Amino acid sequence: MPTIRHARPSDAAAIAGVHVRSWRAAYRDLLPAPYLDSLDPVARAVAWHERLSDPGGPVVLVAEGEAGAVEAFVSFRARHGGAAPDAVTAELSALYAVPEAWGRGIGRALLAAAVAAMRAAGFRTAGLWVFEDNARARAFYEAAGWRPDGEAVTEETGGRELRELSYRLSIS
Repeated sequence: MPTIRHARPSDAAAIAGVHVRSWRAAYRDLLPAPYLDSLDPVARAVAWHERLSDPGGPVVLVAEGEAGAVEAFVSFRARHGGAAPDAVTAELSALYAVPEAWGRGIGRALLAAAVAAMRAAGFRTAGLWVFEDNARARAFYEAAGWRPDGEAVTEETGGRELRELSYRLSIS
């Protein structure tokens, strides 16, 4: 089983690498190849360092493999709906793993750790957005008890319009 811990600013480059590699593999059939090829791990590392250094930033957990390398991460914060954060609903904003870690239980362990951290922080429900055409991710979340709540949006990513579905989970 992986070691799961809170991320530190020094993890920014590793998280950015996981983020880019995961997007390139998971979204290769959903997003244009030139867009995925243009993802810059260095720029993402800068953004992740800022998030991880911000005391008001999201909660970020990482999963380390046997060699101590970051293989996956998850990020959540209070869900924003309108002008202020929702005090009872957490939003899972990211859960990504390097492709070599897929199917090894690391994502399940990380998701369970995130839900436990949400519960400990006082959240009663959790939400996330997932691409409608991302069957692998939808099956992953549904196996963990998450369900579509009927809300959907269409967003433009990489020059392509994609429909995203909202999922919810009761964690109280």
